Amino acid sequence: MRELHIVNAAELADAYAQAEYAVVLDGDALLIHVGEPARDVEAYWPAARYGFITAWNPASIPHADAANESANAALVARLDAIGASRQPAYAFDKEGLWREEGWLVGDIEEAMLDLIAREFSQAGVLAWSFGEPVRLRMQMPRPPGGAMAGDCIDWAGAGPPPLARPRPGLIA
Repeated sequence: MRELHIVNAAELADAYAQAEYAVVLDGDALLIHVGEPARDVEAYWPAARYGFITAWNPASIPHADAANESANAALVARLDAIGASRQPAYAFDKEGLWREEGWLVGDIEEAMLDLIAREFSQAGVLAWSFGEPVRLRMQMPRPPGGAMAGDCIDWAGAGPPPLARPRPGLIA
């Protein structure tokens, strides 16, 4: 049995905004940071719009690698079905304790990125236009009260409730 630890949306957004993101282009891992332009990425791989999306750990609940790889394969099929150009990417924490595989997608509209994020029960994606700072798009309504991690977070509205997260060491 799993004991769930409820994470509020503001804390989740803060964690995503502080995470590290990277895309692999020509063998180089180029970093992407929320709130900053991604000039190196844009120089290597020009597009009008960009998005980062993963299918790992839907609803912000850790899943086994096999389940995450299966979800990733389904995401690749979905991106291919809409003709999206993509590059391998990943998200990770600064301490090196967490990593999720994902995709940098070029020339994808925010509405389509949001739709796919919700289809794969993702709490957030990154989205930005060429030359602009990278933005975090949370797939839920903005929580009431309290200041958020700044002006680099968009609240895309209703989405899956990605607020339950098993506490480490409490899985029976």
